Amino acid sequence: MLFLALIITAIINISFGSVSIPFKDIFTSIFNQETTQESWNYIILDYRVPKAITAILVGSGLAISGLLMQTLFRNPLAGPYVLGISSGASLGVAILILGTSILGGSFMVFAYSNILLSIFASLGSFLVLFAVMIVAKKVKNTMTILIIGLMFSSLTAATISVLAYFSSAENLQQYLFWSFGSLGNLSWNEISIFTIIYICSILLILPTIKPLNSLLLGENYAKSLGINFNRTRNLILIATSLFTGVITAFSGPIAFIGLATPHITKLIFTTSNHKVLIPAVAILGAIIMLISDTIAQLPNSEFTLPINAITSLFGAPVVIWLLLRKKKMNL
Repeated sequence: MLFLALIITAIINISFGSVSIPFKDIFTSIFNQETTQESWNYIILDYRVPKAITAILVGSGLAISGLLMQTLFRNPLAGPYVLGISSGASLGVAILILGTSILGGSFMVFAYSNILLSIFASLGSFLVLFAVMIVAKKVKNTMTILIIGLMFSSLTAATISVLAYFSSAENLQQYLFWSFGSLGNLSWNEISIFTIIYICSILLILPTIKPLNSLLLGENYAKSLGINFNRTRNLILIATSLFTGVITAFSGPIAFIGLATPHITKLIFTTSNHKVLIPAVAILGAIIMLISDTIAQLPNSEFTLPINAITSLFGAPVVIWLLLRKKKMNL
């Protein structure tokens, strides 16, 4: 049923936009046939379909990352950004955009390159990942890693504030627009790179499904069952970092999805089995992201609202309502 809902929401997402296109032309364009107007073919195949695919990858990736973090740290408030990976990506983008004010206006032209933004965001995220993995090898307590991740986030936020203080209004505006998040700026080549990293992250997660069920009862219980805890923890940290790093690099920081979707999924399925939760949370995260994007693009209007605002404004009240209905929520 969720998979069917995913297909329906994807079709709805592709159908609506600033330009009204009949359903018939949408289907003919997708199946490599000519539409009534040539411009419609470009809008559908080069903008709306890539945007829908990006929404599916972003929503499912963040939802899976949130589930992994909540299980690993046994904390319902943990999300995909607790390790500071997203903050590292934001710092990389801030150095590129806000740093141009310090380096000089001649560098401004490079800051508007989408590829360069992705490269700097990826470098920032992987630098933080490298630091987190070094800490993980030296620290046995999982909660300590969580606290250190939060400290990395504070450190990068402070650095961004210093850069913002010395930057120009134009640079600040560009960085602000990037921080709003966007799903519609990716080409097919960038989506291919995104998909490859996404698949690699999924492959890293597969060996951890059984250990994740054991971790629900605590680290010591998992070790008593013969689970290699350090290996499992490292795989989870690397997979989550890959997810959040590539998502932030290509789409900007997206709020709410990673934190709330696992809770909604658990309330719907009433199970803690990760064999069920991981595919379910991935599909539900993609659905929520598609719905949010459909609302954000204001059908038949030339305006597009920030995707971050939509995910938080519409998502947070839904989670509060669900949690109030469910008196007791199991992690």
